[in-house]
Amino acid sequence: MIFLKTEEEIQGMKLAGDLLAKTHLALKKIIKPGITTLELDDFVEAFLKKHGATPEQKGYMGFPFAICASVNDEICHGFPNKKPLKDGDLLTVDMVVNLNGYLADSAWSYGVGHISPEHQKLYDVTKKALYLGIEQAKPGNRLGDIGHAIQSYVESQGFSVVRDFVGHGIGKDMHEDPQIPHYGKPGRGQRLVENMVITIEPMVNTGDWRCTIDENGWVARTVDGGWSCQFEHTMAITKDGAFVLTEQTPFEEEEEHV
Repeated sequence: MIFLKTEEEIQGMKLAGDLLAKTHLALKKIIKPGITTLELDDFVEAFLKKHGATPEQKGYMGFPFAICASVNDEICHGFPNKKPLKDGDLLTVDMVVNLNGYLADSAWSYGVGHISPEHQKLYDVTKKALYLGIEQAKPGNRLGDIGHAIQSYVESQGFSVVRDFVGHGIGKDMHEDPQIPHYGKPGRGQRLVENMVITIEPMVNTGDWRCTIDENGWVARTVDGGWSCQFEHTMAITKDGAFVLTEQTPFEEEEEHV
């Protein structure tokens, strides 16, 4: 069942999204060769606590961390650990913030130090794919319009779109209907209507789109050792299109003027 959100709920989720955006910007300042993803996990949990929020995914179905930290061939749900990041790594940090009972979800990728031209292209294509999907998130369009915009662009650039993990509705629960595939045909699937709140979160691989799951039952990796990248926003569907609740740009501009 799809739950449409009230204006009050959307505004509450926007505040959670603002904090999530600021958390990512704070992470960006400290991600560098030598730091561990476990240190990043500790940083995020402390940062959220300082701002009156909690990491919603910690404890979700037994997941033990505040963030998912996926490196290089890890597609998603990476476990933070004590291994130092090295120059050239590609890291995705995914998190869900709970602020006063309102949730927001966003993943962002980071090049550690200096990444290769191939992986910079992967980064750039994945980020652009997210925003191409967001352009299709408007009333009257269908989920297939989002998926087609992402898939057609990604594949035109020589990469592949992961099928095993999708975007989703979000509200009182982290995962609600509908599921949002990042592939598909235009004009197919659930029609988008005002006051839906969804995530779009394409995961893009340098090679095969398929994955394997580690023995811990969580960490997804590419089947061929290729690298993967992900970007994700939470957004509300309004009469004017997608209202992104986790956008970082306004806060980047604030910092520039400090």
